[in-house]
Amino acid sequence: MKSIYLVVILAAIVPFNLIGAEPSAFGAGNLETSQPYGLTPSEKVILQNKNKLNKVVVNSNNQANKVDSLRERIDGLQTIIEGLSRKSQENRLNLKELEKKNTEELISTNEYEKRLSEISQANSLEIKDIKLTLNELSALLNTINTKYVSKDEFNNLVNDFNVFKELVAKELKRGAAPAKSKMSNAEIAKLAKQNYDKKYYTKSIEYYTQLIENKYKPAYAHYMIGEMNYKRKNYSDAIAYFKKSATLYSKASYMSSLMLHTAISMEETGDIKNAETFYKGIILKYPNSEQAKTAKNKLSKIK
Repeated sequence: MKSIYLVVILAAIVPFNLIGAEPSAFGAGNLETSQPYGLTPSEKVILQNKNKLNKVVVNSNNQANKVDSLRERIDGLQTIIEGLSRKSQENRLNLKELEKKNTEELISTNEYEKRLSEISQANSLEIKDIKLTLNELSALLNTINTKYVSKDEFNNLVNDFNVFKELVAKELKRGAAPAKSKMSNAEIAKLAKQNYDKKYYTKSIEYYTQLIENKYKPAYAHYMIGEMNYKRKNYSDAIAYFKKSATLYSKASYMSSLMLHTAISMEETGDIKNAETFYKGIILKYPNSEQAKTAKNKLSKIK
């Protein structure tokens, strides 16, 4: 008897908890995950903008690191140039001192010429080193001028991006604005179902979207749009609409089908853990339904 009571209690509590915890179980529309799914058109635009901005930040940081490295090299080259300049100045002073000295203090004329030649060669080498150093410094400066994005330029880029994002959002909002319909909600619902039965899903989705905007049976309209996305194998979008439908009305007659198609969509998108949760929920809450049989079959293949 205790085991029977336990089964009854689980059958009543587990599905209730599943629907009660529905937002976390569905997991759709979360932009913070590594691979978001079930996004609305607006959320997709936000995600694209977020990814673009992250790339700009990464590129800017990489360029800033390169510039810091180039500046360190430039500082080193400047130190070398200063050292070469000091040596060259010392050699010039030594040359002048030799010229002033009395030739009698030198051991011979040959020694004077030898020392003069050594100083001349040393000066030539130092001049050559300075030229090479200046060429390298010039190349580094050109690299900075062509590749580095300044802080002001980066800020301007971010501002431009934000303006672009606002324009896109406005265009989406403007494009989504439905034309005023003279039909009643009942007439729109009839046309939506007729197009669905004929598999004219694009037109049917338009009508069901109007019903959602008119707040006419929104739970059912979300479910039907989810079904059409499911049939088109747009599983992430299907999950998003199923989630909204279940949130609006969790006791609908079509809930067993909604849960089954949600589970299959989750499995197709790789969310195996939540798919298993939904399969088990269907088996417990609708044990004698066709959906439960399908759920058992799907669950056995996962294991």
